[in-house]
Amino acid sequence: MKEGDTIRKGIIRYLLYFINMLKGKHIVLGITGSIAAYKSCLIIRLLKKAGADVQVVITPSGKEFITPITLSALTSRPVISDFFSGRDGTWNSHVDLGLWADAMLIAPATACTIGKMANGVADNMLITTYLSMKAPVFVAPAMDLDMYKHPSTKRNLDLLRQYGNHIIEPGDGFLASGLEGKGRMEEPETIVNILDNSL
Repeated sequence: MKEGDTIRKGIIRYLLYFINMLKGKHIVLGITGSIAAYKSCLIIRLLKKAGADVQVVITPSGKEFITPITLSALTSRPVISDFFSGRDGTWNSHVDLGLWADAMLIAPATACTIGKMANGVADNMLITTYLSMKAPVFVAPAMDLDMYKHPSTKRNLDLLRQYGNHIIEPGDGFLASGLEGKGRMEEPETIVNILDNSL
């Protein structure tokens, strides 16, 4: 058997595993204002291939990095960003999202959003959804290495752990700033694998 055939069979087994575990699950995906937001498209693709239903909730700054149209096309659902729809005044209920979800994943999670989550600063739709969430919450930090190492960030992550959130540690590598170190969001395949193993 050729090496390429072995790799392809391994990938198929990997995808079939996810299809069995995540099929029919409701996932709220929170996206914040980070260059790593482009990876959220890959997370959505993996979750959708696995049969999960994905609802995106994005912060206003998140929309500066990736468009709601792209995310809506991938999820087949309208993207939620505001408390009310600008078109007809329809209320987006964070309470309903908290009851609907089997899990919430915030990826990427900036230092700003992590701080708001840790301290209950409910000034956007993502944070109010988080505070209403009945399901397990997974947080994938993404920031520059100095921000990640800062004592306030460490304290906020410790608080989130104390609240029962699952922190998906960032990886080491080349960062958008041009520096190298710990702070880059974990890869989508690893994030989805952690989510799958925890549900």
